[in-house]
Amino acid sequence: MISTAGKLEQLQRTIESVIRGKSDVVELALVTMIAGGHLLIEDVPGVGKTTLAQAMARSFDCSFQRIQFTSDMLPSDILGLEVFNQQQSSFEFKPGPIFANVVLADEINRTTPKTQSALLEAMAEGHVTVEQVTYKLPRPFIVLATQNPIEHHGTYPLPESQMDRFMMRVRMGYPDLEDEKVILRQQTFNSAVERLVPVMHSDDVLELQREARDAVVDESLLDYLIRIVRATRQSDLLDLGVSPRGSLSLYHAAQAMAFIEGRDYVIPDDIKRLVVPVFAHRIVVNSRYSTGMRRSDEAEAALQEILKTVNVPL
Repeated sequence: MISTAGKLEQLQRTIESVIRGKSDVVELALVTMIAGGHLLIEDVPGVGKTTLAQAMARSFDCSFQRIQFTSDMLPSDILGLEVFNQQQSSFEFKPGPIFANVVLADEINRTTPKTQSALLEAMAEGHVTVEQVTYKLPRPFIVLATQNPIEHHGTYPLPESQMDRFMMRVRMGYPDLEDEKVILRQQTFNSAVERLVPVMHSDDVLELQREARDAVVDESLLDYLIRIVRATRQSDLLDLGVSPRGSLSLYHAAQAMAFIEGRDYVIPDDIKRLVVPVFAHRIVVNSRYSTGMRRSDEAEAALQEILKTVNVPL
C-alpha cells in the first residue's frame, strides 16, 4: 500500500517525465489541484502549457476535456444545452465539455466576454444552470486555462474580477539546453503524454484535498498573511490590492504546499513562495510606477518590493 507521500511523489515524477526541467511549475500546479483551485498558465506558444494540462489529467484516472476557445464560441458550447427528443416528446439536457474532472480551456482570451463569464461562473459555483435547472459538476473539478500574453490581435483580455477566479497564475518559460535535448529525443510516433500511465484515482485527489485542509496555520502566520494582503491594499505602487478571495486562496495554497512537502503545519516560506503566483494576477500596478515591462512582470516586481516591507514571523 503506497503512502500519501509516496503517491504525491509518484504523481509529481510522472508529470515531470513529460514536463522536463519545470519541477517548480509542476509543484505549483499540484498545489493548485490539492487546494481545490483553478490554474491560469500564461506564456508564449509552444512551451508546454497544453502538455502540462494533459499530463496532469492523464496522471490520475479521471475524465478530461479540452476546449479550444475561438471568437465564435457560445456559452452553450461549454455548458451544454437542452435538445428536443422526438421519441419521448420532451427536452433533455446534453452536457457540454465543462462536465469533466479536468478541463483544459485553451487560449481562454480568444473567446468573447460572455463565453468567458459562463466558464468562470461554473468555476466559482461548481455547478451550471441551464433553462432554470441546476446541474452539479463532477468532483474533483479543476480548470487549467492557457493564454498567450504576446499576441493580442483578436483577443478579449480577462478583467480583474474574472482573473480573481484563478487560484494561481504560472509561467512555463523556455527549457534549458539539456532539457530541450531530452525533449527532442523523447519524441516518437506516440507522444510522451500518451504513454503516461495513471498513478492515482480521482477519489484519491478528493482525499488529498481533505487531508491538506488539516495542515495547521499558526496565529502568527495568519497575521503575516493578512499583513501582506493589507500592504497590497495600502501600497502606493498599486491601484488595486488583493481581494478577500485572494487571501483565502493563499491560505489554502499554503496548506497544500505544506502537505506536498510532507508537513502537517505551514511555515513562513510556504507563504512567501506562493505570494507571487497567487497574487500577481489579482493586482493592478499604478501607472505612475510603470516601467515599460509587461504588466505581469510589473505586478511581480511590485509584490517583491511589498514583501520586503512586511516582517517575517520568527
